[in-house]
Order: sequence, then structure tokens, then C-alpha cells
Amino acid sequence: MSEEKKKDNSITENKKARFNYSIAETFEAGLVLTGTEVKACRAKKVNLSDGYAAFRGGELYLQNIHISEYSHGNRSNHDPRRVRKLLLHAKELDKLIGLLKSGQTLVPLKMYFKNSFAKVLLGLAKGKKAHDKRQDLKEKEAKREIARSVTR
Repeated sequence: MSEEKKKDNSITENKKARFNYSIAETFEAGLVLTGTEVKACRAKKVNLSDGYAAFRGGELYLQNIHISEYSHGNRSNHDPRRVRKLLLHAKELDKLIGLLKSGQTLVPLKMYFKNSFAKVLLGLAKGKKAHDKRQDLKEKEAKREIARSVTR
């Protein structure tokens, strides 16, 4: 029996999100994309760093996500910063409406393909203060020091 190579379906990850925000809960949402956007995502030409999700008329949309134009696209290429609709179940949307009224934000943490569908992992986030960020850096450095001393 031959071993199948596991494909890396991850498109991109928002590494700054976990540093700038404390993540309380995560949600997986589908993403409505056009053809050239899908091809640009497969080429990993996506930037999530400034993105957030917001409600418009009872539906959830992903904003400030930059998906670069597809290099082999023609005049029907997509707008890199367009607002993209997110697909969630009605119960999840109702839950999120209530949670977002409490001063939290939905931040994209990761974008990936799952069964050939584009998905976004959203984190229910609350912004960290500067002293919280410094504390996290100190803890991270302490863990590194412990790891170094163990390997020596």
C-alpha cells in the first residue's frame, strides 16, 4: 500500500491576531469567492492582517482582507479588497449578533481549504492592553529559556 502525501490545505494564518487579541471562541465559516479569487488563494496570495467580520443587514461579511489579483486573470479579475460574504448557520449568526453587542470583535485567524471549499477560522476577540502584550512576551521568553536549558 502506498502512503498518500497529506496536502497542506492552509492558505494563510493571521499571526498578529493572537498577539493583539485574546481569543475567547472560534467559529468556522464558509467564504463566497469568485473564480480568480479561488485561484489566487490556491497560490497563497492572501493577507488577513487587517481583516475583521461585521454584520450588514443580518448577514456576516469579511472586510479588509486582501486577496491579490490572479496573475493570469483577464479583464474580469476581482477587486483585491472587496467585501466577501461569510456562510454560517442561522443559529451561529444569532449567537454572534449577541456576542458582538458586548464589545467583542470577529477577527480572521486562518484561511484554508476543506474538501475544496474555502473556509475561514474566525476568532471572537477582545483587544489586549499593552501590559498584557508585554506579559505574553515575558512568558514566551521564559518558555524559550526553559527549552534551551533542557536541550543542553
